[in-house]
Amino acid sequence: MTTEELIHLLPYQDPFLFVDEIDAISKDGVTGSFTFNQEAFFYEGHFKNNPITPGVILTECMAQIGLVCLGIYLLADELTSSKQPQIALTANQMDFYLPVLPGEKVTVVSEKEVFRFNKLKCKVKMLNSKGDLVARGLISGMLKV
Repeated sequence: MTTEELIHLLPYQDPFLFVDEIDAISKDGVTGSFTFNQEAFFYEGHFKNNPITPGVILTECMAQIGLVCLGIYLLADELTSSKQPQIALTANQMDFYLPVLPGEKVTVVSEKEVFRFNKLKCKVKMLNSKGDLVARGLISGMLKV
């Protein structure tokens, strides 16, 4: 499976797709990136005259790259055109360190902690274009084909 095929299998679309590229993927983890569109709907009110990316959107970006992309990769042998993955976020614990501004590119690095009984748990971190730590935490989800 190519990274383009993997991204195509994601159950999201614009304006709620937060994956541009998958740079590396293996059974142990994934690295990918996304650039936040300066015109994204959530910047209009978060915050007045000082837009920053909401933490919930940063968490979603980390989940899409770090959990969902990795989960699809791990289930690739079970996927067909009629059997698409179903994914549910079950838990997350996140710490935020730096803001992400409109137009900024981020990189998500995810390491698999456990994948058992269709439950995937990953340690994730988000870095800005300078390599500074933006956020890190744990994300878990259930995956089903």
